[in-house]
Amino acid sequence: MLTRAELMRREYVARINRVMDYVSAHLDGDLSLERLAREACFSPFHFHRLFHAMVGETLSDFIRRVRLERAASMLANNPFKSVTAIALDCGFSGSASFARAFRERFGCCASEYRKAGQVQRKNGKVRRKPGEALDRRIWYTPAMKPKESRLKMQVEVKQLPELHVAYVRHIGPYHEIPEAFERLGRWAGPRGFMAGPQATMLGVYHDDPEVTEQSKLRSSACVVVPEGTEVTGDIGTMKVPGGLFAVARFEISDDQYGEAWNQLMSEWFPESGYQPDDRMCYEVYRNNPEEHPQHKHIIDICEPVRPL
Repeated sequence: MLTRAELMRREYVARINRVMDYVSAHLDGDLSLERLAREACFSPFHFHRLFHAMVGETLSDFIRRVRLERAASMLANNPFKSVTAIALDCGFSGSASFARAFRERFGCCASEYRKAGQVQRKNGKVRRKPGEALDRRIWYTPAMKPKESRLKMQVEVKQLPELHVAYVRHIGPYHEIPEAFERLGRWAGPRGFMAGPQATMLGVYHDDPEVTEQSKLRSSACVVVPEGTEVTGDIGTMKVPGGLFAVARFEISDDQYGEAWNQLMSEWFPESGYQPDDRMCYEVYRNNPEEHPQHKHIIDICEPVRPL
């Protein structure tokens, strides 16, 4: 008898497999994030992170790899089809972009690859190069089995209130957001918003780092303030929507934030009976790492959810 958790994980795996099958069958078609997210019945914002966490490679890397492996198979099995025709059939915009990608992947140009394959066939030694896939559907189910957790994780699904926050916006890599918190602290500290048990600091992340360029990622360093608080300059105010959230508590070092997010997505979600919602996700910072014996960061990752 399968447990409920295993049934839920199988649903996630089935959705990811549907996307993989769709990619393999439509290499020259629309493989946009929006289209593939619809195929998986996940929101585009969260689908990229879920795919990466469960499969182990980004969606764009997967598509690129499958296109190149299909092209390699066609080169070996269709000796009279032109390289340009193969490139177009596999979804590349032209022969130049295909040539660059193929050489980067296989270490030689397409014509050299085809010639080497013909020599091997002639000598009775038909072998695929390392990493070359057969022209068939690709299944990742074994790789999507639950992994042994490296980080201690406590998750609770609960209703969270709407938050009114003052913020400093950061544009750039997420790991540089401490600069925005320093700016926020210089404003919020003298006003008493960072003192006392009710003080709440959080980081809001507006873009998916798997999709948006690092230099264009938007995040907000926030502190909860009373409604009607007046702000000036580059200090803004906004509301962080409330509702049903998965709240995951971690105690981590400063280089384990990405690992914590991936662990929540790849291990907890598939067995939870929930899927990510489109509301803002954020981190709440529960301690001052300088006061922790091992300088650990105690954080709550707050991910909006809805039933699967």
